Amino acid sequence: MSESRPTEQEAREHIRALLRYIGEDPDREGLRDTPARVLRAMHEHYAGYAKDPAEPLQRTFSEVAGYDELVLVSDIEVFSHCEHHMVPFVGKAHVAYIPNGHVVGLSKIARVVDIYAQRLQVQEKLTSQIARTLNDTLNPQGVAVIIQAQHFCMCHRGVKKPGSWTTTSRLYGAFLEDSASRMELLTLIGMPRAIGGSAS
Repeated sequence: MSESRPTEQEAREHIRALLRYIGEDPDREGLRDTPARVLRAMHEHYAGYAKDPAEPLQRTFSEVAGYDELVLVSDIEVFSHCEHHMVPFVGKAHVAYIPNGHVVGLSKIARVVDIYAQRLQVQEKLTSQIARTLNDTLNPQGVAVIIQAQHFCMCHRGVKKPGSWTTTSRLYGAFLEDSASRMELLTLIGMPRAIGGSAS
C-alpha cells in the first residue's frame, strides 16, 4: 500500500532536507525560495499524471474524402524525465497512423505524446504507451511510434557518453505486417532501414 501524498509544506521540507544532504544551506538567500520553485517546476514537468491520454483522441472526423493512407506527424519535441534518476531525456517523436474511416486532429497526437512524457518514464515504456493509446482509441489500420532521444543520465553522469542517441519503436497493424508501409514511414522520417522487421 502506497503512503499518503505529502502536503505542500511537507514536500518543501523534503526538498530542504535534500539541500542539506548535498551540503548546502537551505536558509541562505539564493536557496530560501528554492523549495517552492522546485515544486512549481515539478507541477509543470509531471502534469501528465492529472490527464487522461485518451481524451484528446475522442473527437474524430469522417469527412475526409475516403482518405486511408499514412498520416505522419514527425519531429514532435519530447521532454521527459527518467524514472531511474529523475533527470531529463529529450528528443523527437515520430507518430504515424493509417486511418480506418476517420482521422483525428493533428495537434491531438502531440498532446498524447506530451501527456505521457510529463510523467516519470523510461523511453521504451513511453513509446509503447503512445502507440497503444492511439491503436486502442482510434482503431486504425496501423500505428507506428518512433522516438529518438538523448538521456542526461547517460550523457552527463555514469558512463558520460554525450552525443549518444537512443531509438525505440512500437508498431501495430499494417506497419508491423506490411514491409511497404514500414519502408514508406521510415523513408518519410529519414530512416532508410526497417524497424521491426526487414523490408523486401
